Amino acid sequence: MKWLLQIFTWWNGQTLNTRFHTWRHGELVGHDEFGNAYYRTRGGVIDPALGFERRWVIYAGPTEASMTPTGWYGWLHHTCDTPPTSETYQRHPWEAPFLPNMTGTARAYRPAGSLLASGVRPPASGDYDAWTPGT
Repeated sequence: MKWLLQIFTWWNGQTLNTRFHTWRHGELVGHDEFGNAYYRTRGGVIDPALGFERRWVIYAGPTEASMTPTGWYGWLHHTCDTPPTSETYQRHPWEAPFLPNMTGTARAYRPAGSLLASGVRPPASGDYDAWTPGT
């Protein structure tokens, strides 16, 4: 069943083409706490078309970009050159734990005034003037 998903879908992990490209050109850099695997072009070769090395992630579960932790996100987007596996980073006490994107779930952020937020929307204040045509 997994092979069928790899042939016909891209959102359930890697496709067969990505698997072949990773096997042929990829170098495993490391894994994160969610089991996602991070790769770069073998040997750190610079892609002549891009001007930098290619980096990619293969997700452990469904393809969900919000499941990329902050350190790996920075490495994937060339914000930093050192992958988190090569650093001895210690989390600061004031840092919040990683949370994935909660949009579409019961824990989604709903600001005050949202139709889906609990409570009553505050009435419009005096700083709002309705537009009237021709004025």
